[in-house]
Amino acid sequence: MNYQILKNIIESELQRFEKISEEDWSYKPQPEKWSKKEVLGHLCDSALTNIRRFVVTQYKENENIIYDQDFWVKAQNYQNIPTAEVISLWKVLNLQIVHTVENIPDEALTRICDTTKGKPQVFTLEFLISDYVDHMNYHLKAI
Repeated sequence: MNYQILKNIIESELQRFEKISEEDWSYKPQPEKWSKKEVLGHLCDSALTNIRRFVVTQYKENENIIYDQDFWVKAQNYQNIPTAEVISLWKVLNLQIVHTVENIPDEALTRICDTTKGKPQVFTLEFLISDYVDHMNYHLKAI
C-alpha cells in the first residue's frame, strides 16, 4: 500500500472539514440516520477496530475481530461530542494506522483475520488494509 495515499486523504479531508458548519455536522436527516459527525465517529470506531486487526493478525492468525457499528456509534455518543474533538480523534487514529501499516513486514500481509459475526470468513491482512481505505473513502463521500 502506498502510505502517502492515506496521508493525502487525511490532509485533504481535514481542509474540507473546516468548511463544514457545526449545524451541518450535527444535522440528522432522520432520527435513525447518522449525522456527518456520527459518520466521522463511525470512521474513528473503524480505525480503532482495524488498528487491532492490523496488529493482532501479525502474531495471532485467524483471530475473530468484529464490531457492531451502530452500537459503537451510540455508545460513544458522537452526536454530543464537540465536532473538533471527533475530527481530532479521526486524524490521530488514521495517522496511527499509517504508522502501524508502514511497519508490517511483507511476509505478514498474507496472514488472515476473521472479521465476520456469523459464519467464519477470513481475509488477508493485505486485503483488510486496502478495504479499510476503500471503506473510509466510501463514508467520507457522505460527509
